[in-house]
Amino acid sequence: MNLYDFTVKDNLGNDVQLSKYKGKVLLIVNTATSCGFTPQYAGLQELYDKYNAQGFEILDFPCNQFASQAPGTDEEISKFCTLNYKTTFPRFKKIEVNGENAEPLYKFLKEKQKGLGKSDIKWNFTKFLADKDGNIVKRFAPVATPASMENNIAELLK
Repeated sequence: MNLYDFTVKDNLGNDVQLSKYKGKVLLIVNTATSCGFTPQYAGLQELYDKYNAQGFEILDFPCNQFASQAPGTDEEISKFCTLNYKTTFPRFKKIEVNGENAEPLYKFLKEKQKGLGKSDIKWNFTKFLADKDGNIVKRFAPVATPASMENNIAELLK
């Protein structure tokens, strides 16, 4: 199984084959709109603005599993992010990242990059970085700011 074998739903409910991102560096993030880390959306958008034209994409997966910090519908979440943080990167349907109902993509990500020896996602804004070949090369904890990942992203874009 490869990253590009997965199909996910965008925030409008349409199927998106991740194979459409072949050849791009990806940052896959489980997000929340009412979390202490929510302001990271601004830093994520800065990275997106700076590197998107060079082949960088951010895949935003809202998740309400952690203290119900992503309330609302997919449409409400999108409006919040666009209005408050001017986000333009792709946003997907709200998912679960842990447990029996975890999105299959997240089961795969957790298998490829365990955090602190455990596979479960600890909190909102856990980030996975994939290279142009779809290899999951790094996992970042929620406290890792978007700016702290910039060197890793720039290196993979070379």
